[in-house]
Amino acid sequence: MKKLILPIAVATILFTSCDVTKKDSAELPEVDVDVDAEAGELPEYDVDWADVDISTRTETVEVPKLVVVMEEEEVEVPTIDVNMPDEENIERSLVVEAEIADTEKSLDIQEVRASNKMLFVIAKLEDMGTDLQDKKMRIQDQVNLNAPDMSVKYIIIGERPDRVFNNMNAYYNAMEDLPQNVKDADVIYSRS
Repeated sequence: MKKLILPIAVATILFTSCDVTKKDSAELPEVDVDVDAEAGELPEYDVDWADVDISTRTETVEVPKLVVVMEEEEVEVPTIDVNMPDEENIERSLVVEAEIADTEKSLDIQEVRASNKMLFVIAKLEDMGTDLQDKKMRIQDQVNLNAPDMSVKYIIIGERPDRVFNNMNAYYNAMEDLPQNVKDADVIYSRS
């Protein structure tokens, strides 16, 4: 029974999604008891279906243009060593990033806090006032961490720039607005 339903459903969909016009009437074959038969005639149909045209047109859209100049420089990067009994340390970089537009901003890690197996990297985003002239750029800061494996949450104090990239960070207006679990965490690094 299932094998019969599928072809009927497909035929129903095909015939209901197009315009069908009957052009000629049907005629059944004449049958003699002697099994002599004359050829019959099946009806003819004109099928008018959707007319699909594919073309292009010129529109103005925003296309990202990226100019990145990377230069290697020697800089002092804070390194945090956390030693916990009976746990092996791994070294990694904690990098906080933001994508900005409109005006140039600075992004600096202010504190790293720890609670249980969770690290909170808290950075401050400050407006420097220089007009970026419709350009977008990414800024970052980092500290190195030598500690047991821990989950990391990045928090930025400042107004969240209106860019999709910034959805991976939590934004708060001021340190006082931080959730209680972050306020209660131990400060293991503070920018001097």
